[in-house]
Amino acid sequence: MSETTHDGTVAVTAAPSPDEGLTAAELAAKYGLSVSGARPSLVEYVRQLWGRRHFIVAFSQAKLTAQYSQAKLGQLWQVATPLLNAAVYFFIFGLILHASRGMTQDVYIPFLVTGVFVFTFTQSSVMSGVRAISGNLGLVRALHFPRASLPISFSLQQLQQLLFSMVVLFVVAIGFGSYPSLSWLLIVPVLALQFLFNTGLAMIMARAGAKTPDLAQLMPFVMRTWMYASGVMFSIPVMLEDKPQWIATVLQWNPAAIYMDLMRFALIDGYGSENLPDHVWAAAGGWAVLFAAGGFVYFWKAEERYGRG
Repeated sequence: MSETTHDGTVAVTAAPSPDEGLTAAELAAKYGLSVSGARPSLVEYVRQLWGRRHFIVAFSQAKLTAQYSQAKLGQLWQVATPLLNAAVYFFIFGLILHASRGMTQDVYIPFLVTGVFVFTFTQSSVMSGVRAISGNLGLVRALHFPRASLPISFSLQQLQQLLFSMVVLFVVAIGFGSYPSLSWLLIVPVLALQFLFNTGLAMIMARAGAKTPDLAQLMPFVMRTWMYASGVMFSIPVMLEDKPQWIATVLQWNPAAIYMDLMRFALIDGYGSENLPDHVWAAAGGWAVLFAAGGFVYFWKAEERYGRG
């Protein structure tokens, strides 16, 4: 647009912009723009995760392979570590403190080994989850992908490690007189429910660890306390028979104890249903759904903040 001034010269002025006076938010809405790194909707987030399923599996396998790559025994440590822990616990709790009371050695030894292997699955998932974001900041900042891929991948890594170790667990059970039976089929739903629980808990800890990296230093103490309160080395009802009943009930209903007891019930012939709390399968499913769904939503809500600051 032009106009002639009083001295005869022509002045050119720009036409007013149709966007003049609009705020940044209004401009973004007008032209369909979105904030870089903004959190997608929950449904879209699930779709993105499904699209990265191959990455999640491959990443978990790579981490599992690299975990013991510098050790001469390699992945044999996946089995040796929990077995050595079980041997130490048997010496201290089984022989010295007589925590095996109420059970014969043929029951107590597979009882103890099963507890150590199953609790280690949860413990390792939690510890990996704490560092899932804070320990992979380079990857988080360099690439765009749903961040939940990391804690899910680490939980899958621990599941693969447990499956590898299950061969030894079967040998121990058979060696002490618990032979394969239909009850062994229960191992599949027990592991599936525990995996869901572990993954949800790992996502909760991943968000907490991303905000507070020092949490990784505190968690070993928390996990050790949880282990002693879950009956890894002893039968909770027998050990607490002289205490108020509600204490044993609370400890038996904690998720780590439930998944251990279900695995023991499936594997060990001398470990019957009388050792399980009431409605144990409902409790196992409830813990799994609660933590898997709740942990996923809790992690998703902070999706745009991971790797920043």
